[in-house]
This record gives sequence, structure tokens and C-alpha cells, in this order.
Amino acid sequence: MHRRRSYLYSFIICLAGLGLFIYQTEPQILQLSTSDWGWVTAMSGAAVLLTVFTFQLPPQGNGLSLDSSIYLACIFIFGAPSALLVLLLCSIVLLFIEWGSTPLWKHLNNFAVYCIMITSAAFIFSWFGGRQGPLLSSHLAAYLSAMAIYFILNLLLVGFFYYIIFRENLYNTLKAMLTDAVLAYLCTLVLSLVLTVLLFYNGITGLALFLGLSVLISYSFKRLFSMYRDIEERANRDQRTGLFNHSYFEAALEEEMRRSQAGGSALSLAMIDIDDFKKYNDHFGHLKGDGLIVFLADLLKKETGSTDIIVSRYGGEEFTLLMPGYDAVTAKQFIEKLRKTLNNSMFEGSEIFPQGCLAFSAGVAGYRPDVHFKSELVDHADQALYYAKKQGKNMVHVYGNQSLLERDIDFSQDVRDIEQQLNLFMYKDLETFKHSKRVFRYAMDISELLALDNLSKRQFTLGALIHDIGKLEIPWGILNKKDKLAPEEWEMVKWHVTWGKEMALTNNKYKDLAPYIELHHERYDGKGYPYGFKGEEIPRLCRMLTIIDSFDAMTTERPYQPTKSFAEAIVELRACAGSQFDPDLTELFIRYIEARELRSSDAAM
Repeated sequence: MHRRRSYLYSFIICLAGLGLFIYQTEPQILQLSTSDWGWVTAMSGAAVLLTVFTFQLPPQGNGLSLDSSIYLACIFIFGAPSALLVLLLCSIVLLFIEWGSTPLWKHLNNFAVYCIMITSAAFIFSWFGGRQGPLLSSHLAAYLSAMAIYFILNLLLVGFFYYIIFRENLYNTLKAMLTDAVLAYLCTLVLSLVLTVLLFYNGITGLALFLGLSVLISYSFKRLFSMYRDIEERANRDQRTGLFNHSYFEAALEEEMRRSQAGGSALSLAMIDIDDFKKYNDHFGHLKGDGLIVFLADLLKKETGSTDIIVSRYGGEEFTLLMPGYDAVTAKQFIEKLRKTLNNSMFEGSEIFPQGCLAFSAGVAGYRPDVHFKSELVDHADQALYYAKKQGKNMVHVYGNQSLLERDIDFSQDVRDIEQQLNLFMYKDLETFKHSKRVFRYAMDISELLALDNLSKRQFTLGALIHDIGKLEIPWGILNKKDKLAPEEWEMVKWHVTWGKEMALTNNKYKDLAPYIELHHERYDGKGYPYGFKGEEIPRLCRMLTIIDSFDAMTTERPYQPTKSFAEAIVELRACAGSQFDPDLTELFIRYIEARELRSSDAAM
């Protein structure tokens, strides 16, 4: 779809550009003298030379050619028809030079874009009173306006093409291009005025001087870019393995998550840890241990060389593989192949490992739209890695793929562990302890009603059980205050979601519960805290937890608010549906409560 749109866009641009070229040149092409053709040829040669000497600017490596200064100078001295003929001859020469390496349609599209820019700049130049000939300070507005429209059209025409191809936010696309291109275009535009002066007063000598200056600028920028790249490479690479380092991985992960969210493409993250590395290190020493790390790094580079996978050294003997275009299933298949390749690789001292060979454990996590932060995806992969280690090592585990029996055993143990943590509320705030248990029971019922898969059920119910753990950090006097909280006290209470999240993140087992702790006070209308997420930006089960938490708070005696009956609480839920609460989930919860109350009434009779 995107490719078809790009071809359609290119076709429209080509029609517009070729139409403007014919309209501008057809009446005057036969009126050009031999001298005029000589200048057209000379300027075309200069444009070709400057295109060949295209250089790149840090930091993004965008290509820049100074040929635009040739076309603008032609407009200022000879007019638009001559500038377009210079463009035509230059494009023909470049077509033969790049024959086979650049598709014909790209040459044609580039030619059309330049035609639109040159024609528009010439029109604006004339409209502001500019006249062909020497550079006149009295017509400065005409020169500046022509250069401005030339720059703006280039930005829009090229930016919109990339927007169609990559479907990224148009504003962000143009903003990125503008940031990268301003310095480059200022250089080009200023040089066009310099060339105008040199051409008018010094003729062919002035053109030769300009070319010498431009080539020197190109060479200088190439050297600068080479130095920058060397520094950037050192900053982004792990010196021992040659892989990308932790800092680069963090930046790449954020960018790939943004791309995946914008385009809906698959993305997975794999974390790899060498099994029993400490044993090898202790037995053979750190030098041999470093050699093992380098050996695995070389293997990862070799096996991912023909892919778009970004391999990084995460730290110590841990590595990450950021895998654009891979869902969790295909990512696991790829990592399994890597694991078997390593198992079959010979390395000195591998016989001391329990497996009798080199081995790693790996955790794989697939990106989902409700994963807002890169730390969440890292945590998911890390938990999967932890589980792989726990199951005996030398295996690859996908986040959330435990067997039913293993899930039941782990879930029961996790509930006991969390309840031990909540026992601290027994002496500090008994009501919070009771509230957490009630919300947990509601969540268990709702998870069955929603037919959640086992992983979602575990996260939702345990998240409900532990959602208020951050209140342990709130002073006893505020938690148990009978009067209405002061503004500063209420602000402290609101911090419990952040404190609770930080507490959960200290334990690998509970990292995936952090969103339930942190986001259960977000509102559907975006007026909640701590982030002000709105609607679908809040994970669905977090939106449900908000409803359960609020309902229990309303129907249970609290020191700072009156207690409501179930019927009154249902009225309140409906009143806040669409603002505080997700309306669909609110109705689902209300149906559950009403059905439960009806069953209780029938049982009593």
C-alpha cells in the first residue's frame, strides 16, 4: 500500500515538474544564442561536478550537494529557462554516470522536484521585483524570498515522500528534516549569491573560482564527517566486543518501539546470558572469560549479519538482540537456532560446563501497543530470561509461555509472597490490607468473566493484590487521618503509585506488575495521575483495576469519605463512565456486581 502511494505521489510530481519545464522552456529554447548555450553547458558541467562531490553532514549523515547554488545563480542572472536547461543537461549526464545503480524513475522524480523548485523560485523572484543581472542590494527581498521558497518546497516535497513511505508523523518528519537541513541550505543559499557576483563580474573565471571553493568545502565536510563518525563509533560501541553498547541499545530500543507503534510492525527483544559464566571465569581467569564473551559476540555478529537485528552488549556476559520485523514466535525460532549453533561450537575449556558445551539462556518478549516505556519491554525479556534460567538453563523462553501447571504453582507462590509483604499493613493501616484482599478477589472473578489467558490473569490479579503497596511509604498519621486531607498531604498520597512501582521493580518476579501499581489512578479522560494517559493509552486491565479499586473504596468505610451502598456506588460508576472510567468495562463490572448481588439474595431466601 505504501509503495503504491509513493509511486502515485512520484507520478503526480513528475507530471507537474515536466509540465512546468515545457511551459517555461518551450517558448525561449530556440531564442538562445551560441553564447547562451555555452553558458548553459558550462553551468551544467559545474552542477555535475558539485553533484559528484556530494558530501555528508553530521550527525545524521544527510547527503548535501551544492548544485542548488548553480540553479539559483542561473535564475538570478539568466532566468528560469536557462536554469531549467542547465538542470536538464546535468540530469542527462548523471543518468549515464549512475546507469544501473539508480532506478530511472528516481532520476525522473528528482528532475521533476528540481523543476518545481526552480520555477517557483523564479516566479517569486520576479514577483518581488527581482531583475536578471548583477546582485542588487535594493532587491534583497526578492533574493531572500526566492531562496526561501526554494528551500521550503524542497523540504515539503521530499518530506512528504518520506512520510508516505514510512507513515511516520508528518510534523515529526518535517521537523527532523528541518533540523538536519538548515545549516546545509544556509551554506548553499549564501554560495548562490556569491556565485551570482562572481559570474556577472568575472565570467568563466568566477565560475572556476567558485568550483574550487565548493570542492574545498566538500572535502572539508567529508573530513569532518569522517572524524565525527569515528567519535560516534567509539561512543556507541563496546570496545571489547565491537558490538553496540548499552547506551546505544537504549536509544535504538526507544526508536524501534516508536516505529513499531506508528506502523504496526512486529518487534521483539531477546536477552541472552551465558550459562555458568562465573564458573568458567573462576576456573580459567578473567582473561579467558573475556575471550569467551568475545567468542559469543563474534558468533552473534556472524549469524545476524544479513538481518536488521541490532546486537548489543548489555553488560557483563549479557547481550540483547533487538529484532524489528520479528514477532515472538519467529524471534524464538531465530534464538533457538543461535543456541544450537553455540552448543555445537568448540571453545577451550567448554568441557567444565554442566551441559558439557557452551550454552546460553535467553528470554524473548514481543512488543505490544500498551507497552509505553522501553523499560517494560526490557523487564519482560528479563523475566523470560529469569524463567529460562530457573527451568534448568540452555533454553529459550518467551515471556508468558509457562505451562499450565507451572503457572498454577508459580501463581500460588506469588500470592503467598505478596501477602507476606502486605502483612506490613497489619500494624500500619489494616484497612489498606483488607482493601487489597477484596480488590484481589474482585479481580479473580473478573478475570474469569473476561476469559483472560493465564499470563494476563496472573498479572491482573497479582497487580490488584499489590496495587497499593506504595502506601507503605506514606506516614501513619496521613494514612489514618480522620479529617479531610490537606492539599500537601493529598499530593503525598498521590506519590504512592510511583513508590509502589519502584518497589515492584526491585524484584524480577514482580516487574510485570508495575503498570497495575503505577496506572490504577489514571482516568479515561486523561485527568488522572501520574502521567495523564487517556483512553486506550491506559492498558485495558489497568482501566478495569481502576473501576474495581474505586468501587471498593466507595463501598468500604474510609476515614476521608462517606461510605456508599452497592446501589449508590453503581450510580456513581455510571455517572463517571466516560470520564473517570472506561464505559464498556464499567457496564461489564456493573453487570457482574448486580448478578453477584442477585445470587446472594437468592441464597439468603
